[in-house]
Amino acid sequence: MTEPGSLPVVAVVGATATGKTALGVALALRLGGEVVNADAMQLYRGMDIGTAKATPAERRGIPHHLIDVLEVTQEASVAAYQRDAREAIGRIRAAGRVPVVVGGSGLYVRAALDVLDIPPTDPSVRARLEQEYAEVGLEPLRARLRALDPAAEGAIVAGNARRVIRALEVVELTGEPFSARMPERAYVADTVAIGLRLERPRLDVRIDARAEAMFAAGLVAEVEALLPRGLRRGRTAARALGYAQALGVLDGVLSCSDAVAQTAQLTRRFARRQESWFRADPRVTWYDAQSVTLVEDAVELVRRGGRQGPGSGTIAP
Repeated sequence: MTEPGSLPVVAVVGATATGKTALGVALALRLGGEVVNADAMQLYRGMDIGTAKATPAERRGIPHHLIDVLEVTQEASVAAYQRDAREAIGRIRAAGRVPVVVGGSGLYVRAALDVLDIPPTDPSVRARLEQEYAEVGLEPLRARLRALDPAAEGAIVAGNARRVIRALEVVELTGEPFSARMPERAYVADTVAIGLRLERPRLDVRIDARAEAMFAAGLVAEVEALLPRGLRRGRTAARALGYAQALGVLDGVLSCSDAVAQTAQLTRRFARRQESWFRADPRVTWYDAQSVTLVEDAVELVRRGGRQGPGSGTIAP
C-alpha cells in the first residue's frame, strides 16, 4: 500500500448535488486524509442547511478545514482563501496526510491548487465603481469592460455586477486585462482532480429535491436566526442561493413554495455554469456520480497518480 505522505493532493469537483461531500469524506477515510473546503458559502458560520454543509456525523471523524471561518457580515475573498487553503494543505502534507480539496466554487478550487497571482484591490476604486453602478446601472459598466477586456466581459454571466466591478477595478489598478490574470492550468503541487457528473435530467431531479429538503429542514428559520448577526449587511452571504429566497419569505415577498421553486431554478442554472467551468479543465478525470464502483475507482486513480487503468469507470466530459 502507498504511504499517505507520498500521495498527491486530491481535488473533488463538479456541479452542486453530485455527491462531492460524501466522496471527499470516503477518499479521506481510505487514503489517510483531511478535507479542505472549496465551497465559498460553506466558509460562513451559521449557514448550514442552505449550503448542504456536512454534519458532524457525515464528516465521520475526518478533520474539515476552512468551514465556519467567516461571519455573515464579512465578504469572502479569493486572496484570503488562497492563503488559508495553501496553509492548510501544507500542514496536512507535513503531517504525512492527504489533503482532499472538495467544492464547486471554481475560482476557489483553482486558487487553492493552481499557479494564480491574485490581482490587487483598492477600496476607494471599488467604492467609486459601486457608486457608479448604483447611479447608472450595470450595462454602462459592462460596455466599458467590453471595450477594455472583451474576453473578461464575455465570461461574466448576465447580472453579475460584483464580477464586472471587480474586473474594472483590476484593469484600472494594473493597466492589464483582467482575463490576463486568470490562473494558468498548472498545479502548484502534484494533484489528482476527480470530477463528478450526472446526466442533466438526473441532476435536475436531485437539485429540485435538495431545494425542497432545505426549506423543509428549516432554512427560513436558519436565515431568521442569522438576521441579528447582520446577514442583510453581508455582500456575499445574503445573496447566496436559498438565503436570498428565504429572506423573501420573511419579508412577505415570496411564498414558501415560490421560494423553493426559485431556489431550484437558480441552482439548476448555477450547476450549468459549474459544469462549463470544470469541463473546460482537461486535467479533471470524470466519473459517473452514481457508479457503484465510484470510491474504488477514485482511490485507484489517486494511487496511480492520476493515470487511468483499465476498467476505471471514467466517462467523457
